[in-house]
Amino acid sequence: MKALLLENIHDEAIRTLKHAGYEVERVSEALDEDDLISALDGVDLLGIRSRTRLTRRVVEACGDNLTAVGAFCIGTNQMDLAAMAQVGVPAFNAPYSNTRSVVELVMAEIIALARRLGDRNTQMHNGVWRKSAIGSHEIRGRRLGIIGYGNIGQQLSVVAEAMGMQVFFYDIADVLPMGNAHKCESMEELLGSVDTVSVHVDGRPSNNNLIGAPEFAMMKPRSLFLNLSRGQVVDIDALVDNLRTGHIAGAGVDVYPEEPTSGEKPFVSPLRELDNVILTPHIGGSTQEAQIDIGRYVAGKLIDYVENGATLMSVNMPGITPSQRTGARIGHLHRNIPGVMATLNRLVADQGGNVTYQALATKGELGYCVLDIAETDRGLLANVTDLEGTIRARIL
Repeated sequence: MKALLLENIHDEAIRTLKHAGYEVERVSEALDEDDLISALDGVDLLGIRSRTRLTRRVVEACGDNLTAVGAFCIGTNQMDLAAMAQVGVPAFNAPYSNTRSVVELVMAEIIALARRLGDRNTQMHNGVWRKSAIGSHEIRGRRLGIIGYGNIGQQLSVVAEAMGMQVFFYDIADVLPMGNAHKCESMEELLGSVDTVSVHVDGRPSNNNLIGAPEFAMMKPRSLFLNLSRGQVVDIDALVDNLRTGHIAGAGVDVYPEEPTSGEKPFVSPLRELDNVILTPHIGGSTQEAQIDIGRYVAGKLIDYVENGATLMSVNMPGITPSQRTGARIGHLHRNIPGVMATLNRLVADQGGNVTYQALATKGELGYCVLDIAETDRGLLANVTDLEGTIRARIL
């Protein structure tokens, strides 16, 4: 099998795939639709990060040949997951591997903003010795508001509290607080209760412009604001206006509505004109430790799917962790309609097959079954593919 890895995915992913016997091609940049379609000719596994767009057009052009896709990052909104599911291509990501890296950068930026380290650093490089406590504060005792209390939000909550901050959070899901964190019933409650706001939500369309002029107006004067989640979450023009007036005293921004597709292209943003902003190039999870973990984890998920049919942690397919194989294994993705499993089992029985293991999971309109057969004809795959409701079937 051949794997194509884009966007400088870490060497650990290459080592993991090659160790398992896969041929690996590596490309350092993101590819546009046409180039990606061409590059996927003869490719079984695709690895991407956040800049490559796996659109419906790409999926429809290449989906029948692709076996699986790995997003070597947290976000998955760069992929048309529904289109991939329709042709039976599972997508895997790394929802936990870079959590600590993002949290440490958030804390570093909160401290840097509170102590005005950016100003002091620039002054020193210009030969100005300004030893003063004016405008410089400890973070101990500050009130941190976390919007989005998932993996990153929860770990940030723990670390911030350990450093003496009071933590408030808001999430649309009903999640329990970590430590002494206070759960807010609305975003309005949170914004009016804290002096530092950090956003950690996903890229679903409903989160576009989640923070705009009305939300900034709800924040306390001279608040600090950080976004290390998704670029579309914040109305950049509204943030710029509030930074210029001083209503927002300082900001840390790592993600942007539009980002360069390579290091050779310029970064364009009105935020560049402001001194009271820490700008970083989408590096929240870009530590060696995180990238090693991501490379190993996502590559491992791809291998486990190819060789065992495992779909646990897939973001667009029902999740199954199969037992050890007991014979020839069939992975069968189908529409979740009555009678599919009965027909599948009857087909096996009619051909003299003996089912030694079977696992089924459903997710919305999809059903996924892993089935082991003690003795079978390899030609069974063609018959399984023809079953009503089948989306994709393969013998492992």
